[in-house]
Amino acid sequence: MFELKLMCPESRVEIVSDALDVLDALSVSVEDADAQTDAEQALFGEPGMPPPKEGWQRSRMIALYPTEASAREALSLLNAQDFFAECEFLGVHELAEQDWVRLTQSQFAPVDITPTFWIVPTWHEPPAEAQIVIRLDPGLAFGTGTHPTTRMCLRWLARQGEASQFLGRVLDYGCGSGILAIGAAKHGAVDVDAVDIDEAAVESTVLNAQANDVAVNAGLPDAASGQYQTVLANILATPLKVLAPLLWSRVAPGGALVLSGILERQAEELKLAYAPYCKLTVSDQEDGWILMTSAT
Repeated sequence: MFELKLMCPESRVEIVSDALDVLDALSVSVEDADAQTDAEQALFGEPGMPPPKEGWQRSRMIALYPTEASAREALSLLNAQDFFAECEFLGVHELAEQDWVRLTQSQFAPVDITPTFWIVPTWHEPPAEAQIVIRLDPGLAFGTGTHPTTRMCLRWLARQGEASQFLGRVLDYGCGSGILAIGAAKHGAVDVDAVDIDEAAVESTVLNAQANDVAVNAGLPDAASGQYQTVLANILATPLKVLAPLLWSRVAPGGALVLSGILERQAEELKLAYAPYCKLTVSDQEDGWILMTSAT
């Protein structure tokens, strides 16, 4: 396997990416050439929305080819194009053979939510101190316990369990891998529904629940019914604001609404969006993200 490395300005990223695709690149990746420097730029958007830009001011592009000859042929054809004039060739390099499965697995170690509550991939043994364990491997859907938003939701569930607070009937809205629904079931929830607009997420949730020997009812959003003692939604601020009336309608009197996927600077936006229904407070924070809950 060989890497064809290029440097392109932001204005050429999309057209060069398209050209590499036509030239049979096995994959194309784009990264900030100024990463880890003072010139590094943040570049991200809300899920389901286009990114604010196609690339960075100085974008490093890496295309994979099966042979050196095919990589250099692609470069030759690119050099003949007018749009490539502002781009720079950085080289063709052979990739060393690697055990990609082992490399991927090495990136996912056990994650401690509390000293006794852990998320453990199936290729690891649970730590000796782990009393409650969720077995979860990276898969098709978001949620492996490594992101602060997921960890904060799981910590909230663990605190309820440690304080003998009744979780009751639970709804995990936007369930992804099903990790929050499984966490709720592991901490005493009596009836757990998990819903998502993505059928792959529903499938992942079913499989992960089975692997953890817990009962979770997974389906598309219309599978949710009635009201719940606990409603969890780890999405992002914009959809959480849009979903405010729907999510609150699912919370039983005296129940708890638990929201995550919110940046610290978005706290007031969420408080305002939910003000007609409940008072939200910040109950946890980590790495610039916050967890907001309703008064119970």
